[in-house]
Amino acid sequence: MKLQQLRYIWEVSQRGLNISATAEALYTSQPGVSKQIRLLEEELGVQIFARSGKHLSHITPAGQAVVEMAGRILGEVGNIKQVAGEFSDQRRGDLTIATTHTQARYKLPAVIKSFIQRYPEVSLHMHQGSPVQIAEQAAKGEVDFAIATEAMELFEDIVMLPCYHWNRCVVVPKGHPLTKIKSLTLEAVAEHPIVTYVLGFTGRYLLDDAFNDAGLQPNIVFTATDADVIKTYVRAGLGVGVVAKMAYEPELDKDLVALDAGHLFASSTAKIGLRRNSFLRTYMYDFIELLAPHLTRDAVDQAMSLKDKQEVEAMFKEVELPMY
Repeated sequence: MKLQQLRYIWEVSQRGLNISATAEALYTSQPGVSKQIRLLEEELGVQIFARSGKHLSHITPAGQAVVEMAGRILGEVGNIKQVAGEFSDQRRGDLTIATTHTQARYKLPAVIKSFIQRYPEVSLHMHQGSPVQIAEQAAKGEVDFAIATEAMELFEDIVMLPCYHWNRCVVVPKGHPLTKIKSLTLEAVAEHPIVTYVLGFTGRYLLDDAFNDAGLQPNIVFTATDADVIKTYVRAGLGVGVVAKMAYEPELDKDLVALDAGHLFASSTAKIGLRRNSFLRTYMYDFIELLAPHLTRDAVDQAMSLKDKQEVEAMFKEVELPMY
């Protein structure tokens, strides 16, 4: 059994059983991948992939167990490389982050600037996507960290560490009727067309819950994943915008007024997700602490050692997180 063979079956399983795509991703030939899979199956005496003609049709029950173990083994191989890198050169390496637009645009720039100043020889890579996409990347080990508000609880292999709370504001053009109200209410907001986030992004479900609990039916006329797009359509007169408070920038958004809505909606919690049992280099711990100062190296190690998500949540229950 060769490590290369395990890598082949793992990659095939992650690429829809497409051998051509696997060969291309691994810079090898399609016949070479097929041959190594066959040799591994012959050695193990079980069929990992069922076939329909020349194509792989599905993973067999035995194959599923083998593939899962291969994924864990490859993860440990990655950890070994990380350990070696940590001791050979502690200030060089790579750090890959997956996050949503809101975090990338409004929260992370200052963190990344400080990190690069501290570790100029670390190559930093950022992937953007939906909460589900970035959580899946972290669960598969394709990225080191996922930073988001939603979806990470769907993946058992991710340890979620709370970073900070955030809430929303209502953005309107200057002179809008809502700017003349002494105390903003859900009823007042519901009287106007609403422009806000797509379902599944940036705590949108808490907005819906607030209106539902109040017995109101909001007129949501436009949704987007990007707060900048939402503000653009508020400027165009489509409606009032409900966005993350951190997405309102006084200097850039001088033509808009931000009305605090923290009393209208429950706050959300941004979290950083790490694959369980992953090896963290010193600069990775430092990045986490730059993002969330309460997440020290000792705190991260303790959380990573806990068995389930409930224990992690209990560990941070009494920690007072900053609000944005």
